[in-house]
Amino acid sequence: MQFFRGLHNTRPFEQGCVLTIGNFDGVHLGHKQILHKLKLRGETLGLPCVAMVFEPQPRELFDAAQAPARLCNLGEKVHLFAKENLDGLACMAFNARFRKLSALQFVEQVLVNGLNIKALIVGDDFRFGCDRSGDFAFLKEQGKKFGFVVEDTQTVQDSGQRISSTLIREQLLGANLLEAQRLLGRPYSISGRVAHGQKLGRTLGVPTANVLLKRDKTPLVGVFAVTVSTSLGEYNGVANIGMRPTVGGVLPILEPHLFDFAGDLYGQRICVTFNKKIRDEKRFNGLDALKAAIHQDIQLAKAYFEQTDKEAK
Repeated sequence: MQFFRGLHNTRPFEQGCVLTIGNFDGVHLGHKQILHKLKLRGETLGLPCVAMVFEPQPRELFDAAQAPARLCNLGEKVHLFAKENLDGLACMAFNARFRKLSALQFVEQVLVNGLNIKALIVGDDFRFGCDRSGDFAFLKEQGKKFGFVVEDTQTVQDSGQRISSTLIREQLLGANLLEAQRLLGRPYSISGRVAHGQKLGRTLGVPTANVLLKRDKTPLVGVFAVTVSTSLGEYNGVANIGMRPTVGGVLPILEPHLFDFAGDLYGQRICVTFNKKIRDEKRFNGLDALKAAIHQDIQLAKAYFEQTDKEAK
């Protein structure tokens, strides 16, 4: 899969391409239906299939304080798209300069000159260009002018509800992990690189792998029984994700403690899968109380894994 980062790095496909545009946060089952339609159209036309995303997501630029927590960051999104066997992923830098593009400039510079699209698949409520002046009808008109067809996506519903990133965030926040898994088509996980931290867990006798989330908000908060994939293997564990109020954290961090693990994970990229919520994050009255709570969390997580192992047999 080719990855284009920024308009200046895009290269038009010589024979043209089929394109879809969106945030695709989480690349969930609803998104996969869109990508399936994209690939079918690509097969029919004999053209490469490309998705376009924005970084940051538009709402994060317009209203960062109210923007929702990301289900996945850009690196995770690239990884998920690679699994969909697309030919290309174009990531547009959504900045002040890009947002000033008129609807016509977006069509000419991004869609036509940038990628040479021959077919475009978007929602019929898609808006773009400066002041969101471009819409589906405008795209249809421009398609006739520049030689590309425009098709709308179909809303994907489950039990009468639209499958959306918003719905999945609600399920995660409510600790409905199995429902979130069903809507995503996979268990929810967060990946990141292990960095040096305060090493507080080590002093408490519970070393953790500190994963910097590089985001101000997280879609779930609390203590969870987790499965951690590393280059050394897969391990069960317990993890806190949140602000660490007892020690005065200022940015959210993910801190998994791996059971029966002895090794060095610094600098490695790991993937943490959330299996069951144990409790909410809370402020404790000192490190002794925090240590006692962590050891209780470990026992509860181990009991969970023992029970699931029994049920699997």
